[in-house]
Amino acid sequence: MQKVLIANRGEIARRVIRTLKKMNIATVAVYSDADRNAPHVLEADEALYLGASPSSESYLKQDLILDYCKQLNVDGIHPGYGFLSENAGFAKKVKAAGIKLIGPSAESMEIMGDKLSAKQAVKKFNVPLVPGVDEAISDVNEAKKIATEVGYPILIKASAGGGGKGMRLVQNNDEFEEQMMMAQNEARSSFGDDAVFIEKFVDKPRHIEIQVFADQQGNVVYLFERECSVQRRHQKVVEEAPSAILTPELRKQMGEAAVAVCKACNYEGAGTVEFLLDASLNFYFLEMNTRLQVEHPVTEEITGLDLVEWQVRVAKGERLPKLQDELKINGHAVEIRVYAEDTLNGFTPDIGTLNRYRIPSGRNVRVDDAFLEGMDIPIYYDPMIAKLVVWGETREIAMDRAIEAIDNYQISGVKTTLDFGKFVLKHPAFRSGDFDTNFIKHYFQDPNIVNSAMKDEEDALVHAIDDIWNDLKKLKSTEYTSQEIGSSWKNRME
Repeated sequence: MQKVLIANRGEIARRVIRTLKKMNIATVAVYSDADRNAPHVLEADEALYLGASPSSESYLKQDLILDYCKQLNVDGIHPGYGFLSENAGFAKKVKAAGIKLIGPSAESMEIMGDKLSAKQAVKKFNVPLVPGVDEAISDVNEAKKIATEVGYPILIKASAGGGGKGMRLVQNNDEFEEQMMMAQNEARSSFGDDAVFIEKFVDKPRHIEIQVFADQQGNVVYLFERECSVQRRHQKVVEEAPSAILTPELRKQMGEAAVAVCKACNYEGAGTVEFLLDASLNFYFLEMNTRLQVEHPVTEEITGLDLVEWQVRVAKGERLPKLQDELKINGHAVEIRVYAEDTLNGFTPDIGTLNRYRIPSGRNVRVDDAFLEGMDIPIYYDPMIAKLVVWGETREIAMDRAIEAIDNYQISGVKTTLDFGKFVLKHPAFRSGDFDTNFIKHYFQDPNIVNSAMKDEEDALVHAIDDIWNDLKKLKSTEYTSQEIGSSWKNRME
């Protein structure tokens, strides 16, 4: 593999480029109008324009991407995550063009991309499933009967869904019809498919996912777990590895179940098998993501491995660099997703300009980001600015280092989730490991908590002003005009 096109943008594009350069593989970036001057464009060996800013007019233009690959003799495509990364149709086109997709086959994507077919496939391998049905339901009366048999509360879920879309919690028989109609309508509008199914609602669930890898020779390993229970709108905000609650025995059971999921769909490459863990430590298969995950850095930090490098090696037909008995956990890692969001206003996007942007550094601090100071956060894509990843010898050390790194992360011009990340890391429930996917609902609704979080934000602003004052004192010793100094002050304050 001599040249790879990264069919993505932002921090994951930069992340892939770093590894490809290390492997002496030429890199091709693609970009939209909004990303014309983005770091991933500047860092690649070549860069190609796709179109207007909306993803439908740029990053989702499959045929144009493939045409570029043919023109530049590209022999590999890394899809990153999101966009085309789990698109079976694109995977088929890539294969037909004689190009290697750095990811699983289209067949694996199709099996695992539909929750019902995934449940049916893994059922044959005795992977634990949440009580419910593994077939689509459209008749309301039949669905009601099933819900009664399963026992309320239940979840109605879109078969082709994800991210909480097309999902409804139903507490009793009286509200069933309305909730089912709403789930079907949302599923139809979001995925073009209104197929739904029913599962028992798991009380106090934890979201535990297992990183898996498989090569073309049939070797499959699990690279341990990630705890992803702190979520807003069913989207992760804080992740860690390993989980504070898993015993070695449970870790092995879940890991082996994840390996069985891979075998159920003849998997190749990097994947993530997601499980729900109930209050009694029973685990149930949720879904499989047939790509590299956003939170893969915490796994890299506790294993010392480069998962993108593993992806490339597997795509080239090589055996997995390590087998199961060669893998071990070293220390603990925490990831804070830094979104441009107003955490005190329902995590709503807060798009703007990064007037000040200074990342933390130091021992065991890693920042995977996509922006530079002065850049705008585009409204067209996910508002994630960066991922702050911190490693420590123990969970306590990792959490404390992460808090320190948050304090040293300087961003002005937009509100971010850094304050929420610090709140989580300091909260007794998180520190003790006694929390679940209802963390925000239980602990981040009280006005006193909001005021406390706001105080942290004010403290961060004070630190930023101190830095500005120090910068101005340095300017004083240099020959600048008053207009230049005033402009510098205005930019920093904004």
